Amino acid sequence: MALQTRILLLAGASALALSTGVAWSQQGAEPILLDPIVLTATADASVQADGYVGRQAQVATKSNTPVAETQQSISVVTSQQIDDQGAQTLGQALNYTAGVVGQPFGADPRFDSPTVRGFEAAGSQYVNGLRQLRDFGAPAFEVYGLQQVEVLKGPNSSLYGAGSPAGIINQVQKRAQDFDFSEVGLGYDSNDSAQTFFDMNRVVSPTLSWRLTGIVRDSKPQISDLTNERGYLGAALRYTPDDTTTVDVIASYTKDAPISPPGVPFDLTQTGDGKTLRDQYFGEPDFDDSDREMANLGVEISHQLDNGWTLSQGFRVERFDWTYTGHYVTGLSEDGLSVARGANFQDESTTGVNLDTRLSNSITTGAATHDLLLGLDIRQYDADTTTQFFYGQDIDASDPVYGGLPTTPAWYTSTSDVTQKQIGLYVQDEVSVGNWRGSLALRQDWTEQTGTEFSNFAGETIVDQSDSATTGRVGLGYVMANGVMPYASYSTSFDPTIGIDDTTGETLDPTEGKQWEVGVKYQPAGFDGLFSAAVYDLTQENLVRNLGQGQNRQVGEVRSRGLELEATAALSADWDLRASYAYNDTEQKSGPENGFEMPNAPRHLASLWLDRELGRGLRAGGGIRHIGSRKGDFANTYDLDSVTLVDLAASYTRDNVEASVALNNVTDEVYLANCGSFGCYYGEGRSVSAKVAYTW
Repeated sequence: MALQTRILLLAGASALALSTGVAWSQQGAEPILLDPIVLTATADASVQADGYVGRQAQVATKSNTPVAETQQSISVVTSQQIDDQGAQTLGQALNYTAGVVGQPFGADPRFDSPTVRGFEAAGSQYVNGLRQLRDFGAPAFEVYGLQQVEVLKGPNSSLYGAGSPAGIINQVQKRAQDFDFSEVGLGYDSNDSAQTFFDMNRVVSPTLSWRLTGIVRDSKPQISDLTNERGYLGAALRYTPDDTTTVDVIASYTKDAPISPPGVPFDLTQTGDGKTLRDQYFGEPDFDDSDREMANLGVEISHQLDNGWTLSQGFRVERFDWTYTGHYVTGLSEDGLSVARGANFQDESTTGVNLDTRLSNSITTGAATHDLLLGLDIRQYDADTTTQFFYGQDIDASDPVYGGLPTTPAWYTSTSDVTQKQIGLYVQDEVSVGNWRGSLALRQDWTEQTGTEFSNFAGETIVDQSDSATTGRVGLGYVMANGVMPYASYSTSFDPTIGIDDTTGETLDPTEGKQWEVGVKYQPAGFDGLFSAAVYDLTQENLVRNLGQGQNRQVGEVRSRGLELEATAALSADWDLRASYAYNDTEQKSGPENGFEMPNAPRHLASLWLDRELGRGLRAGGGIRHIGSRKGDFANTYDLDSVTLVDLAASYTRDNVEASVALNNVTDEVYLANCGSFGCYYGEGRSVSAKVAYTW
């Protein structure tokens, strides 16, 4: 209880507002209970949020500061929202989040590649506050193994070091709880996908508890040839020998076989039937294959020292192995009868180590309270990869006949054996003076990249590159008595890159970002809710553009400006709401595409989800989401139309059994999620998924 009591004292009036809202949403007008007050005031990652309102997210400050008092935009997607909407991927879980395009490339089982404020976030994905280490985009993490997703928008290298200016998408794994529960279930959907899952938590003693989570899924998207058999096992252990020490051990193992859709030539999408084309497979069943394994082992330690300081440490070692062969389309023949294709081979063997050690304390000087944080962050990533591209054989556009395997040998081959190291020192001071809230963070990073790269075009290159950078963040807010906090902030970021600009031959410079943001947050005392509005000006320099087939070009400057509105609330004991609107204006400021928009960056995004408890165990919800018109590539060659999608969900609980059903894209809209030089990708059509679970 010592840690929880201390957090309550630090949170002050804000904690009272939070706890009153939670008690109201859970019990109507009944008197509040002490325990819920304590739990909602703590940032302990083992405590799962009830309902849709995520009041705590350590991703922004690595501290106990509530989301409502953080001077930067944060969106939290809770496990309750994920369950209600039937989300099975990270992209689906983020579909109702302000400023985020959850699935800009449609359904690709290999990766989660959302865009945030107009920028790709493939390199911005974290698990338990530590970055997923991979050069070619973050592999899809199992959503059933998560209890919360946090989206911090904008640069934040001051606490996390090398990273994308888009922000951070932090996926919080399920933790061991202090009470027993069990769940087992089965699921099935209209694409003939099937799954079985379980989640079990046991308290061994007052100081020790454990949790096992697992799922086996045979996923089939609208292209039936792309079956992905996936298995996930997550394990968590919590040890609390006394009131001052907590140790969490978190491990997971995933094995799957994801294959990307080959795509559809743009010209064919303009003349063919969309409903037929989105189910069409222009790959090769006897060639396309995938075998992927991901393993993670992490330890989180928190210990209060006798001098008042708290020592915290996050550690994770991860292993990633993947062998992949697949096809992609390159165009349509002049007579429009055949699809031209290419093929590729990718073999990866990578390991990563993350270590983040922090000291924190609360110090009072006169009228000011300083929540201090000092940290040392160490990261190492070893990558051994081989990439090959082949010429593929044409295939009939209207009636594909398989068997035309790629020609060998490969026309392009590259190998990379590179080690990346990063060391960062950072300090943060969160200051409270009366109703004023201020924050200042500063960090110094040193990065080193060594090894060799080879291609049959450029020969062997010795990689020996060192970079250093100083980044920071400053914010100021004022918490009013009615729960409103206007704020302003400025933050910066950097991200070192490997290789050369293939158009100039010059070594790639680190990507840098900076953002101004002004906004207001409102956390009402009368009910459980969080409302926010923000305007921002985000600039990214030295963005690396992938030209395909192993070629890169560095863009000078890209600018993103916009407005975001978001509301999450328990409107009553029966109603839950999530609503958002985002206006985003992007522009490339230099290079051949000067003045063009960024790809996958719609000018308008809007969504609304309502969920209601109907009584007698019945719960129903529905949502509408609008994705505005956008460009498909950097050169703005492809114009993608806007689309409005409708989703529905319902569940019925009786005793220990819960049955649920989710309908995505109810009206079966046919739309292009993305188009580029490697073809177009359709968004998912109408799908119905159902599951039944037994709990005890």
